[in-house]
Amino acid sequence: MAYILLIIGFVLLIKGADFFVDGASNIAILMRISPIVVGLTIVSMGTSAPEATISIIASLEGSSDISIGNVVGSNIINITLIVGAAAFIFPFQVQKQTTKNEIPFTFLSGLVLLVLVSDTLLKGLPNVIDRSDGIILLLFLCIFLYYVFQTAATDRQNSRSEDSENQNISWLKSILLSVVGIAGIIFGGNLVVTHATTIAYSFGMSEALVGLTIIAIGTSLPELATSITAALKKQSEIALGNIVGSNIFNVLFVLGASSMIEPLPVNGKIFTDIFIMLALTVLLLIFSRTDYKLSKKEGLALVIIYIVYLVYIIIRN
Repeated sequence: MAYILLIIGFVLLIKGADFFVDGASNIAILMRISPIVVGLTIVSMGTSAPEATISIIASLEGSSDISIGNVVGSNIINITLIVGAAAFIFPFQVQKQTTKNEIPFTFLSGLVLLVLVSDTLLKGLPNVIDRSDGIILLLFLCIFLYYVFQTAATDRQNSRSEDSENQNISWLKSILLSVVGIAGIIFGGNLVVTHATTIAYSFGMSEALVGLTIIAIGTSLPELATSITAALKKQSEIALGNIVGSNIFNVLFVLGASSMIEPLPVNGKIFTDIFIMLALTVLLLIFSRTDYKLSKKEGLALVIIYIVYLVYIIIRN
């Protein structure tokens, strides 16, 4: 039965991503804004739902390692495995705006996180993300949202779209596609994680190994499905905007909201992962600026980096 439900989960995940990308791209046309704005907001918030759910529940239960580790680990997977796989399957163009604004803001959000968790170094106190840190993270989120809304307003002013371009596109159908799509992605992702874990245990895999592989990748399945589907549909702005926006929301919203619920003590091991996350963000920026394109070779390099990182965390733990 687990195998059947696993297959159903993958079908829901893939079809959900297909509907979601179609709905999101239609909304961009109807609102006369660039797909990158939709990718940075609607798509990234939707695909970040599993990380938000897990981290907030973990915060309520006092499991800070899960809250922080889930966010940092998911961001690393997003940059390496997901962007890498999408670029390897279908190389895509990168907007100059993304390299000038969005990716640097992703780096900034990671840098803010690093400063906020460095209480021992800066204040001589135990490392913790407390409620005041949560407020700072949420304020940075407000700054990012202001930038996105300004970009959207500029897009509308500069739009040369004629009504004939969207007369066959329905608001109701676009919203319905998006809602059904994200529901399929989240529900399908949960089925895949749950039953892949059951199968893994039946083959004798340890709980630690399952957590570091299946669960970690599982919470990033919405981003994976959405970005690959968007790349295949030649919606590269949604593919990359989804990842960049998701990483920003993971740090600023998920950790900000989680720490407002309950202060999050910081495990010393996470510093290494934060530095890796920052280094990978810089690497993504470098790759994105080479002819403003992510090539197959660069995509493969990112996937290989994830495999090396995975081996490292398995050995470390």
